[in-house]
Amino acid sequence: MVRKLEKHIDKYGLIGKNISYSFSKDFFNKKFKDEAIAFSKYENFDIQSITEFPNILKENPNIKGLNVTIPYKELIIPFLDKIDEEAKNIGAVNTIKISKKGKLKGYNTDCYGFKNSIKPNLKPHHEKALILGTGGASKAIAFALTKMNISYAFVSRTSSNSAAYTYASLKEKDIENHQIIINCTPLGTYPKIMDCPKIPYQAISDKHILFDLIYNPKETQFLKLGKVNNATTMNGLDMLIFQANKAWEVWNS
Repeated sequence: MVRKLEKHIDKYGLIGKNISYSFSKDFFNKKFKDEAIAFSKYENFDIQSITEFPNILKENPNIKGLNVTIPYKELIIPFLDKIDEEAKNIGAVNTIKISKKGKLKGYNTDCYGFKNSIKPNLKPHHEKALILGTGGASKAIAFALTKMNISYAFVSRTSSNSAAYTYASLKEKDIENHQIIINCTPLGTYPKIMDCPKIPYQAISDKHILFDLIYNPKETQFLKLGKVNNATTMNGLDMLIFQANKAWEVWNS
């Protein structure tokens, strides 16, 4: 009887690795309840390798849409049939729409989510940003900053063509010259809440915005260290809500 009922439920979910911290499941299931969206369910698909992705589709033929998080936003692309133009330009996918014929199309709603969440705190002097990390999420942030005419530089653990700085090479003057600092790494995510990117926090001032894509915990060590120096601090919860609602639009368009 349960399996028969399952066949009539539209499934949505999150693809990621070690994602018990995520609020997406609670967010969408509450949305379904509050908006009386019947026969819909959202669940986590926690996989250790992207090679497990086809099995998820095989075992859940009634999946209509998926979100994608760390570390699969780039690795998911070869499994898709089509990619939206913006997601293609970004080079990362965080939302997948599955058609009635089972075709998978990738989108990126992270860019939309970030842009709309940070906008209210932007001031004329916020002209340059440092992006901590070079993964799929950081690509969406870079794309959004370009749209907002804010220049940026990547900070990475190791030297690379894409990163202007490593954490070891980052100086106080670099922090002073970049008034927005965005953490796109998983450092500080629950349960490792004492972790944070190693940057010269002493150079942060009240002219800075520190934005952390992490939202669990609500205030990461990265944000706490920024707040000590009177920076404006923001976690990723508003971004999550913006991008999740945009994903719902994509799935129902």
